[in-house]
Amino acid sequence: MATQNRPGTPAAHSCGIDSAMEVIGGKWKVLILWALHEHPCRRFGELRRLVPGITEKVLASHLREMEADGVVRRVAYDEVPPRVEYCLTEDGSRLNEALEPLAAWGRARPGAVPAPAAPSPT
Repeated sequence: MATQNRPGTPAAHSCGIDSAMEVIGGKWKVLILWALHEHPCRRFGELRRLVPGITEKVLASHLREMEADGVVRRVAYDEVPPRVEYCLTEDGSRLNEALEPLAAWGRARPGAVPAPAAPSPT
């Protein structure tokens, strides 16, 4: 089920941010996007471990919504036992890139958790 527009007119968005917030709104969706960006093509259980605190029900629900919104692709393999992986679509990757300045702003705030140090070239 795709995220729905606000009640009222069919195109009730007042700006692009309004439209984007419908796709990424809530506590977990941005963290799922980040996890799939840092660890591409992950199975459900792997994603659950990458997003501490999320319940199976919420993760499953958000993945379905994000798939319907076109930012996550679900790939089911015809194997025994069944295997399903989740990856970012091109739109999902672009959305993640658009969120990077927001992440940089959050890291720069006083008291924010510092970004992990980049490995030193040797």
